[in-house]
Amino acid sequence: MSDYNQQKDEDNLSQEEFASMLEESFNDTKSQTVTTGTIISISEDSVLVDVGEKVEGRINISEITDESGELTHNSGDKISIILTGFRNERPVISHQKALKKEKVQKFIESLGEDYTDKVVEGKVVKKNKGGYIVESEGNEFFMPKYLSSIKEDSKPIGKNITACIINVKKEDDSIIISRKRWFEIEWKEKKDKIEELLKKEEPLVGKVKKITSFGMFIDIDGVEGLVHYTEISYKGPINPSKHFQIDDVVHVKILNYDENKRRLSLSIKATMEDPWNEIKEELETGDTIEVMVSNLEPYGAFVDLGNDIEGFLHISEISWDKNIKHPSEYLEIGKKIHVEVIEIDGKDRKLRVSLKKMQPKPFDQFLSDFKEGDKIEGEVVSLTDFGAFIRIGTIDGLLHNEDAFWGKNEKCKEVFKRGDKVEVEIGKIDRDKERVSLTRKSLIQSPAEEYGKKHKIDDIVNGTIRDIKEFGVFINLEDDVDALIRNEDLAPLKKEELKSGDEIEAVLSAIDARNNRIRASIKRLERKKEKEDMKEFNGNNDSDKMTLGDIIKDQI
Repeated sequence: MSDYNQQKDEDNLSQEEFASMLEESFNDTKSQTVTTGTIISISEDSVLVDVGEKVEGRINISEITDESGELTHNSGDKISIILTGFRNERPVISHQKALKKEKVQKFIESLGEDYTDKVVEGKVVKKNKGGYIVESEGNEFFMPKYLSSIKEDSKPIGKNITACIINVKKEDDSIIISRKRWFEIEWKEKKDKIEELLKKEEPLVGKVKKITSFGMFIDIDGVEGLVHYTEISYKGPINPSKHFQIDDVVHVKILNYDENKRRLSLSIKATMEDPWNEIKEELETGDTIEVMVSNLEPYGAFVDLGNDIEGFLHISEISWDKNIKHPSEYLEIGKKIHVEVIEIDGKDRKLRVSLKKMQPKPFDQFLSDFKEGDKIEGEVVSLTDFGAFIRIGTIDGLLHNEDAFWGKNEKCKEVFKRGDKVEVEIGKIDRDKERVSLTRKSLIQSPAEEYGKKHKIDDIVNGTIRDIKEFGVFINLEDDVDALIRNEDLAPLKKEELKSGDEIEAVLSAIDARNNRIRASIKRLERKKEKEDMKEFNGNNDSDKMTLGDIIKDQI
């Protein structure tokens, strides 16, 4: 065998031995170390590296390029590498993993022996069977699942977390962290702070961290507390988003501490003097005050007294007009008005005011302008089953169905509509109940008046008994025209023998057109017939007539 071939066999043996050694090293993970390799050549997508004893491995070109794609090393440069495995008896190496290993080794060295409970802030980048891999400043940390305080159904990948170092394994270059431990430490620190804060009686300074519909979360030296929206102002519940912004500095007082929620209940208004003390001392029912309209609602308006107290102006207290639909018809936000205090409830902190009491009372104005018997034109403002309400000047009067028509079955809602102009007469004014009754019967022709144009007293009429009452009998003469025959006018008929539907003959004894009343009499009919019989008798026996003078003459 030539010297050349012998040297070649020795070289091959040496390479095989070195590869075997590397493989053993790889199988023993505890002994994995970072070594140095030399770049032999650089191609378009890979880098050939001599790892020693003429054993070569390849790495991806991306491992020696920066963010802009420029090479960080050239051929001949020495670089750190680590063996990660074998493929086809060739070592699989990595430059990036070597750098990471070097970095974590340097980090572990910097921690020293006093590493327990040091805080790590990082991002969850991977999940494995035992827990999570957290990356922070280029270093990877292992967080066991049972120490993560992460729910099974949550999705933590990509989320930032804070945890504490609880163990360092230098032989594995691994650092164990615990989020659960960090919570324990944080809670102990917070608990100590809370105990100190609870001892303080003076107002505390905090910063707004979160605003919700029900209140604001305030941070006081790392301790979180809630200011409920009812504890912001003495005005009452307010929307915090309209008055505060994130990071606003506020003064608060501690109301109590909730052990279950581990949260402080705070109050902003408790740091201020209670304006209700001033209200109770200086304000009385009946006082007139100037206020500003602060808010409008369909049911009324809120008014600002200017001292962090709001009063309520109900829609019924805005105007004497009962048909007001919305407060905006009379008021606008920001407008200053004078109102009368009608209720002060210091216990429940309620203040009610009235605007209409500052205005002339419509009924008083009506009394000065009108009286009973006045005939005026009004406007129909509403219709009901029993009649119509008519606007007369400053008030609404009631026109009842039976005062609106002579007919028994006519109704206002069937004849009129809202907005119609109707001529009426003021029938009655009830000053105590402040009610006005109207009528229009006096302004329209009654059935009795119409009947009286065709008939006169002593006319003989025929009617049908419609109703029998205790005081007499009603007979129907024609449509909507009835006549009353009183008991004393029934003779010679006997009332007990009469029944509804019987035909009766009588004479007209009275026609009251204004009150739509007609009286008839059978008794008078009998007299009328007797007179007519007497007259007829006397007319046929003129020669035999005897006068009063003849009788007196004979006696003389």
